[in-house]
Amino acid sequence: MPLYHRLLVPAASLLAATIIFRPGTAPAAPPTEGMTTERLVSQLRVAIDNLKTLRCTVHAQERLGGKYTQANSTMKLGYAPLQIFLRNKKGVEVLWVTGQNDGDAWVYPNSFPYVTLSLDPNGMLMRRGQHHSVLDAGYGMIADILRGSAQRPDKSYERSFRYTGDTTIAGRPCYQLSSDFPKFRYVSYTAGKGETVAQVADKFGCGEYRIMEKNGVAADAPIPTGKVLQVPNSYGTSTLICVDKKLYLPLLIRAEDDKGLFEEFKFLDVEANQPIPAQEFTKEFKDYNL
Repeated sequence: MPLYHRLLVPAASLLAATIIFRPGTAPAAPPTEGMTTERLVSQLRVAIDNLKTLRCTVHAQERLGGKYTQANSTMKLGYAPLQIFLRNKKGVEVLWVTGQNDGDAWVYPNSFPYVTLSLDPNGMLMRRGQHHSVLDAGYGMIADILRGSAQRPDKSYERSFRYTGDTTIAGRPCYQLSSDFPKFRYVSYTAGKGETVAQVADKFGCGEYRIMEKNGVAADAPIPTGKVLQVPNSYGTSTLICVDKKLYLPLLIRAEDDKGLFEEFKFLDVEANQPIPAQEFTKEFKDYNL
């Protein structure tokens, strides 16, 4: 089990077809009069781009090697510069701050030898058992996927999103933004000189995890030149984003692919743009074990 197994959440990953209705999640209601796909996508992007701070609890479910893992984490972020603190229910803590610790994250594993480690956020230890890097925590990837990569002229996946009605997540009214993309498939791609997993993922808008899983390549090293990869041509067959009607931030993100559910993230107790004291992004903060 990795040192901070299942701690983080993506900011950007996307989600899937038909929502699984659980306690706190209501069936879809008719569309709100006056809301359109273009307006919803625009306001979602603006809300994410204008984030200064974020606190929330994240319930995550991810498919790893054919099995599903679940985790609950608390998260707080500061932006410009980016600062991230995460703690999961097992007491594992991660702190990453722009320009500090030589780019490494401080990690308290809450297990033997009970000492704080400095680890590369894109290294094998911190990426094992995770779809996303700690640097993806929050909502940034969602905006990136909706916007699309400048390297990829085909925008059919981004254009597949539609406002499909209203729902409720944990008692909060939400808009539903859904993508149905039956053209999802794996395609062959030959890696160029010095090309990385992140660069390939950006070209295809598919996220890094499935490239690493399917091709046995690492996030922290260039892919061998000329290696033929099998790469998803989009993020999934179906994606669902439930957007809070007041905050215009996602409260649920769910993605499916050719194998079924790929990942789901539920964001609870979301507090946006409320001041977070600077000391809460230091390893000396009194409430941390770092």
